[in-house]
This record gives sequence, structure tokens and C-alpha cells, in this order.
Amino acid sequence: MTTTPTYSAQPIVGSTRAPAAAPVQAAEPAAPRASIMTVQLGARITQRDILTVTRQLSVMVKAGISITQALENMAQQTTNPKLAKLLFQLYDDVEAGKPFSEAVAAHPKVFSPLYIHMIQASELSGSFSHILSRIADYLSQQLETRSQVIAAMLYPMIIGVMAVLVTIFMLTFILPQFLVFFEGKEDLLPLPTTLLLGLSWSMTTFWYFYIAGAIALAIGLVVFSRTDAGHYFFDTLKLNVPVFKKLFHCLYLSRGLKTMGELVNAGVPMLETLNVTAKVTGNLHYRDLWLQVRDTVQQGQTISQTLLRSTLMPRGVTQMISAGEESGSLANVLADVSEFYDRELKAVIKASTAVIEPLMIIVMGGVVGFVASSIMLPIFQLSRLVK
Repeated sequence: MTTTPTYSAQPIVGSTRAPAAAPVQAAEPAAPRASIMTVQLGARITQRDILTVTRQLSVMVKAGISITQALENMAQQTTNPKLAKLLFQLYDDVEAGKPFSEAVAAHPKVFSPLYIHMIQASELSGSFSHILSRIADYLSQQLETRSQVIAAMLYPMIIGVMAVLVTIFMLTFILPQFLVFFEGKEDLLPLPTTLLLGLSWSMTTFWYFYIAGAIALAIGLVVFSRTDAGHYFFDTLKLNVPVFKKLFHCLYLSRGLKTMGELVNAGVPMLETLNVTAKVTGNLHYRDLWLQVRDTVQQGQTISQTLLRSTLMPRGVTQMISAGEESGSLANVLADVSEFYDRELKAVIKASTAVIEPLMIIVMGGVVGFVASSIMLPIFQLSRLVK
């Protein structure tokens, strides 16, 4: 008989507690802060900054340095004024007796929900340094994945921009040179050439309208993308564009399963785990899926029962999650599946790049070739008529 796993609302606490894993009292009085820059010239706190801080904090705490002393040391060493200010704020909160999880929770724009919940779990289990190391590994993997996806998207964007710029250059600088040659012979010109000449004339005469239109379009897209309808539209588009849809599916699957696995492994309650997973997944459709799973788990169902009804989750993944629930090894299963999709994502990125590169070159060559042929063919035809 198959047993149905139940998920408690209480955190899972380890049977052993690491001695003095997260001391909260400062060993020495705070050093003066005169070295902190007061002018913040465009400095900001990046995820790579948080990764570095987390990695260093893990090493220092493991070496027996108190949290407050570690925060103070890092604040004095950093050259980023905003990061230094943040670290000193964390120092002040912990020095005042607040748990470190409460200190980082006061900065939700800097620390993700996953970060906060894993720190909370580490304080209960006494595995502070270990959890910090796992958070750093998670952030490092997410940054690497993000850079790979951006690199895959950047090439076609650059080629597309180049194609547009070359076309504009030909229409506004090259084609007008031939207007004198075609003057009085408009009836003999083919339709593509006539259309290009008209477009060239309008772009050189009313260029300010085109510039204003381009700016208005860009602003409109940015504003639209920040609305609920725009967010939904672009998230749907990502999952349906032929060349990129598999890439984005792998990205969101990997991110969601990796996040869920880390939280389960850290002992975060299942409902909180699913709630955080929904927040960090990065796509409205996958967010709604994980929220639906959370609601059904709250009603007593298993995770796999809800995932089985979704077209976003591959059947094989659902079966493995079901096996993990039944055997009590869900964290290990999630880690294995997320690792598989990490490798799959890298393979998809390579395959997508291999398809996009020649495709964009063909498109760019086709645009330039069309403009060039629309200019040269009428010249050859008119030359024959003159002879």
C-alpha cells in the first residue's frame, strides 16, 4: 500500500546542533566608520556582491569568527559604499541582539526569499556555515546560468540591430544618391524599387518623426512590460517562440526545482518552500503552477498529484518527484533533477546558438541583398533601354 506523504507546517530540525555555529556577540568593539564614502556615485549592490559576501561570511564563521566581526571586517574592506552601508546595518542589527535572518529580512530588495528562509532554517538546525556555503553555491550557479542565457540572447540581438542600422544607412545615405538617376523614369521602375524610394524619401525628409516614433515605441514597450498584461504577454511569448521556448522551459524548470531542493534540504517547511519557489521562478505561468501546488498540498494532496495535471512539467520529472515523496528522499530527487536540467539547459543554449547564428546571417544578408537588388536591377534595365 502506497503511503501519502504529509508536509508539516513546522521546520525540520536536525538531530545534532553544530557548536557555536553562529555566535551573535561581537568579540571586539566596532571600529570607526569614517572610511565609508558618503557619495554613492552610481554604486549598487549586485547579486555577485551578495555571492562574495555570503562566501566570505561562510568561511569566516567556519573559522570561528563571530558574525558581527565578520560583517565589520567585510564592511571595512569593500570599495562599494552601498554594500558597506548594508553590511554595517546588518552589523548593528545583529549587535543589538536580532537574529541574522531578521537582519537580512529587513532588506528584501537585496536578499531573496530563498536566502532569508534558508538562513532562518540554519539558525534552527545550527548549520549556519554549511547553509551559507550552500546559498553561495546556489547563487553562483544561478549567476552562471543567467550569463549563459544572456550570451545566447545577445548575439541575435546584436545581429538584428546591425541589420536595422545597415538598412537605415542604405535607405538614407546610399539610395538617395540614385534618385537623380531614376528621376523621370518612375513608371519604368519595379514595385519594390518604387516602395524603397518612397521610404527613403520619407525617412530623409521626415526623419524627426521616425526618431520620435522609435523613442515612443521603446518607451511604450517598457511601460507595457511592467503592467500585468505586459508581463503575462512576454512570459507567454518566451514559452512559445520556436527557437527559444525549450531554452526558457529548461531555465524555469531548473530554477524552480533547484530552489525547491535547496529549501527542502535546509529544512524549510513545505508550504513556505513552495511559496518561495513560486516567487523566484521568474515566469508567471510557472509561478501559478507552484502556487497551485502549494494550495493542493495545503489541502492534503501530494506535490506530484498536482504536477501530473500540468503541461509545464514533464511526465518523467513528476514520476521522479512522486518516487521521492514516497521514499522520503525528495530533497535528493530534486537535486538530481535540477542538475539534469542544468546540463540540459547548457546543451539547449549551444544548440540554439548553432541555429541562430546562420539564421541571423541569412536574414541580414537577405535584407541587404533585397535593398541592393532593388537598386541595381532597375539600373541594368534602364541601361538596356538606353542602348
